[in-house]
Amino acid sequence: MPDERESGLDVDDALRQDLATQLSAVARALPDRINADPERVEQGLARLVLTLIEVVRKVLEHQAVRRMDGGGLSAAEVERLGLTLLKLDERMQQLKGTFGLTDEDLQIDLGPLGRLR
Repeated sequence: MPDERESGLDVDDALRQDLATQLSAVARALPDRINADPERVEQGLARLVLTLIEVVRKVLEHQAVRRMDGGGLSAAEVERLGLTLLKLDERMQQLKGTFGLTDEDLQIDLGPLGRLR
């Protein structure tokens, strides 16, 4: 039976692989050119950054659920993780409001992975 460090490495490796796959898909989905309209450059940059953050958040959320289902987290860790993900979601909502973006603005086509929701 593997010790905790070995199983932790498996989870970390799986997380890295999942993140690399999704980031590659995001890179392919982004336009080749960025609209350099001075009036909208800030919103365009915010949209790009928040989309990437949303991808990472989704991967972290998926991995957290997987670890909870696998019994790899204590009750305190589950609580802390839940609060962290909740705060991240709240902050994302604030940033979207600041830049006039909606959830739909951050939904990009990830090719074979589908749309980011």
